Amino acid sequence: MTTIIDYDTGNLRSVCNALQRIGVEYVVTDQPELIRRADHVVMPGVGEASSAMQKLRERGLSEMISTLTQPVLGICIGMQLMCEHSEEGNAECLGIFPTQVKRFAVSPGVKVPHMGWNRIADLRTPLFADVREGDFVYFVHSYAPMLCSASIATSENGVAFSAALHKDNFYGTQFHPEKSGSIGEQILKNFMAL
Repeated sequence: MTTIIDYDTGNLRSVCNALQRIGVEYVVTDQPELIRRADHVVMPGVGEASSAMQKLRERGLSEMISTLTQPVLGICIGMQLMCEHSEEGNAECLGIFPTQVKRFAVSPGVKVPHMGWNRIADLRTPLFADVREGDFVYFVHSYAPMLCSASIATSENGVAFSAALHKDNFYGTQFHPEKSGSIGEQILKNFMAL
């Protein structure tokens, strides 16, 4: 069974619908014991980093998440919260991925928020099996994790940033696979096969 972590951030319904489309059974919960027993864990999210971290703390999830041993996928804010720190609300995060989350600098030709389809490149790990360099995925964000040793995909919006991260059993995508059509479905299938 796959568990989707509920910590009052947006986008739960879209993730549920995407998992249904690829035939994955799931439960939405904030109960640590159910999350620990899951085969796979998804931490989705659309929201603001400091308030999302506060929700994790209030539910007793902030310490538990980093101890999980099954495959864990953070999506958008879910991945950002797995980094060390976010400029958004000056949030101390979970510290799983060795990078900082920074706001895109506003400059000519740079959209903030970065919203819409963009290419991903430098693809590594089985998360991107049957995904091609330069395929398009869907982004909606004003903050992004910087490039680091855990980067397994990159994209650009004025600067290069980590489009996906991986360390041990933890994976994250800055883009939304649940909104990225057949490419996103392939990435979700790949995650479920881990």
